[in-house]
Amino acid sequence: MTPDQTRAAEILKGHRESIDRLDSILVYTLGERFKHTQAVGVLKAEHDLPASDPAREAKQIARLEELAGKADLDPEFAKKFLNFVISEVIRHHENTKNNT
Repeated sequence: MTPDQTRAAEILKGHRESIDRLDSILVYTLGERFKHTQAVGVLKAEHDLPASDPAREAKQIARLEELAGKADLDPEFAKKFLNFVISEVIRHHENTKNNT
């Protein structure tokens, strides 16, 4: 391995370690987020509230798109990601409502 390749391998290792740490943060953050959304689902089920809140969802998507722009992240990707998370939350809320 040339000195340049050795240096590149060291840099690559550092990036991969950072990616692994960030993946862990993402997973634990999503876990924490879902704990709160599950509590919301229980509250909604107990009070016969709808599982979905389109106005709040639209507001959250707009907020996330703005944050994505500031973070130099593709806002369309952020929108798709939040839409996926929201659909999972709604599914959980509907399951909670059906099981109460």
